[in-house]
Amino acid sequence: MALALLNARMSRKSYQMWSLPAILPLTSLLLSKFSLIVPLSTTQGIYFQLLQASPFIIKFCGDLKYAVENFETVERHHSVLNDLKLQLAERKMWLASSIHKGEEEVMIEVHKELKQVYPDILTIIVPRHPQHGKEIYLGLQKEHLSVALRSRNDKIMPETNIYLVDTLGELRMFYTLTPIAVVGGSFIPGLTGHNISEAAAAGCATLTGPYIGHFLNMAKEMQQLNPLSVRQISEDGLVEVLRELLDDETILEAHRVAAKQAYQALSHGIIENLWHVLAIHIFEKTRWKILFSLG
Repeated sequence: MALALLNARMSRKSYQMWSLPAILPLTSLLLSKFSLIVPLSTTQGIYFQLLQASPFIIKFCGDLKYAVENFETVERHHSVLNDLKLQLAERKMWLASSIHKGEEEVMIEVHKELKQVYPDILTIIVPRHPQHGKEIYLGLQKEHLSVALRSRNDKIMPETNIYLVDTLGELRMFYTLTPIAVVGGSFIPGLTGHNISEAAAAGCATLTGPYIGHFLNMAKEMQQLNPLSVRQISEDGLVEVLRELLDDETILEAHRVAAKQAYQALSHGIIENLWHVLAIHIFEKTRWKILFSLG
């Protein structure tokens, strides 16, 4: 049976562990069982070679995290989308996505500061885990903020401050509805970020925090194409950048276009490249093995 390791990544910490003299022979044996390794980046490829993976089985085809479903095909529930668009019309808004425990406090403080400048500002919070929504809701009530819950199908009223999306599987839909996305899992030390390309694919002005783990490679790739495509912002700088985007439609549009164009450039041909590599290194070899065994 042919084995392939796709979108393979290895942190420096993991590399140091797997390369220990007592473990390296086992690591080498394990990697020798693969017919194909497709690393996330050149750095990852070097790590695998240093762990004695054959250079002949290491091939590159791009980060599969860019292979995001076409957003036009996600718009299956047109009535829901149209209803939300009507509720959100004329509101200044921003989205905080994939929020982990503790990050909601950052986003609530940002909302309160923005509200002093934009009294009708709407903050949409999508927790990483829907069960975290109840805790966030209780915290928002203590702050005397008006909250609408997605799970209750609450309407977004003119006085609504926070729309809490405590449901599963709707993040991409909300990316299509909001002009600005702050991708969470990135504002507290120890967190490692989330897929920023999903927000970029939807044409959001894309912001994320300083703690993004292996997604740093994706951020750098996008920034090399256009520095505006994704911006890494500290907690202290978040309000300032959001105000910059909310105040100037031209600046906001430049960020949105840069994000989408960077995503399109980096995602182009990734699946085709992967199938090509699999065809050569897995499917063809398997076919010949079957033919030889039958012969």
